[in-house]
Amino acid sequence: MSNNISQPGHSKRWYLFVLSAAIVLFDRWAKWSIVKHLPMYDRVVVIPGFLNITHSENPGAAFDILRYSTAPWKQPALIGLSLIAMFILVVILWKNSCTFRAASIGLALILGGAAGNFWDRVSSGSVVDFLDLFVGRYHWPVFNIADSSIVTGATVLVLAMLTPTSSRHPESMSR
Repeated sequence: MSNNISQPGHSKRWYLFVLSAAIVLFDRWAKWSIVKHLPMYDRVVVIPGFLNITHSENPGAAFDILRYSTAPWKQPALIGLSLIAMFILVVILWKNSCTFRAASIGLALILGGAAGNFWDRVSSGSVVDFLDLFVGRYHWPVFNIADSSIVTGATVLVLAMLTPTSSRHPESMSR
């Protein structure tokens, strides 16, 4: 009788969930540090003309979408969409992540970022942002570790989808 856990590769999926959990922990620590040590809207110049640490909070979604909306459905909708997305990511990772393929790593990064921002939304109704990038007059919306993880994961996932895979089977490679 075969047990899925004892089959080769099945234990590797746990590394992907550990990666997601590590992102959540790092994101939570960074946000806690910002809230504890930097008053709202204060900033610390890290690299002049490029990077500040600025404490802000976003009650909306990425790129300030819905930030200024007062609609009563906004927070429940953002929380619900986050739950649905995280559930789908967990299912996909659980079913298809027996190896460290780039796509699986991308999905794990997205899951960790989504969970980090979900935590903020549920606990306080807004997401703590603090990474403030700009070049000259161009200013990127302030973001956080979770946002970076989502964007990095999506980039890895897209690149993995665009990269052609070898059509050769392992047994034909030895010929």
